[in-house]
Amino acid sequence: MKVSWDSLNEAVAQCQRCELCRQIHHKVPGQGNAKARLMLIGEGPGYEEDKSGLAFVGPAGQLLTKMLASIQLTREEVYICNVVKCRPPANRVPTPDEMAACMGYLRMQFALVRPQVILLLGATAGRAVLGESFRVTRDRGRFVIKNGVWMMPTYHPSALLRDETGQKKREAWQDLLAVKAKLAEVPAGESRRVSYGVCDQ
Repeated sequence: MKVSWDSLNEAVAQCQRCELCRQIHHKVPGQGNAKARLMLIGEGPGYEEDKSGLAFVGPAGQLLTKMLASIQLTREEVYICNVVKCRPPANRVPTPDEMAACMGYLRMQFALVRPQVILLLGATAGRAVLGESFRVTRDRGRFVIKNGVWMMPTYHPSALLRDETGQKKREAWQDLLAVKAKLAEVPAGESRRVSYGVCDQ
């Protein structure tokens, strides 16, 4: 199948690879700048996302918008998506089989957007892209480069909303500053040779 936005959207719309699609209102493939330098990947749609069909529009999404603004970026300048495109019941963590069923779509998004930097939001996104040994509290804040793409794991905005001590917020702020610095470091016009394999473990 030729990789295009039309083929991706059609494939997601028709997908029945796992049981998640049988309990939702809308598929949530993702949205934003189709040629963004920065791509953000979360876990999966929540209640508000399932209702709207858009990624990160609930409370966590509102915080994400503020996080981007803190490093002088808008949602329109980045591409935002999730590992799974359907909301898991009660916002539970998607199972390995559910993530595997959706991984082909994430690979297509990598190949279409061809980002230079990827911000992995939370443990699920980190494990899906960097491997099962990933631990967000241990591995966040350190860049990993895969197939020429710089990847920064950090906390999911929903975890920051639950952060009563402020420690995670401070650490996430440092991660955002590192992403800002990396975007400034990598020339905007640099060739972006991104393939499906960028998210292979």
